[in-house]
Amino acid sequence: MPLTGGCLCGAVRYEVTGEAREVFFCYCGQCRKAQGTPFVASVPVAVTDFRLMQGADALKGFRATPSKARYFCGHCGSPIYSQVDGNNTVRIRAGTLDNRPSLQLKAHIYTADKASWYTINDPAPQYAAREPGRD
Repeated sequence: MPLTGGCLCGAVRYEVTGEAREVFFCYCGQCRKAQGTPFVASVPVAVTDFRLMQGADALKGFRATPSKARYFCGHCGSPIYSQVDGNNTVRIRAGTLDNRPSLQLKAHIYTADKASWYTINDPAPQYAAREPGRD
């Protein structure tokens, strides 16, 4: 059964047909500001496994850096996913998933930018920048 998800107002809907087992918590300054939270929980999935079911016209993109776009619903503002240009992976925002997949916290990334008032209290690996092996 594919995973499904969408935005708060329901305008944007998507499905994921492939594996979605890992979640990464990113603490970079851009993610914190884009989410309004101390970190973003993102689930990497192959572009070929991600499909918009509805709301392509509602999606808006924003580029804080030239090579990466963050997509959100233009109606309710829900962040949906991000993608680096030319990359074969999208990073879905875990909170937009409808289902309750068995996601495993893989790592905390960009912890060098972590908000000073937030403490990480679990044994998952921590990386000052991106995780090793990520393209």
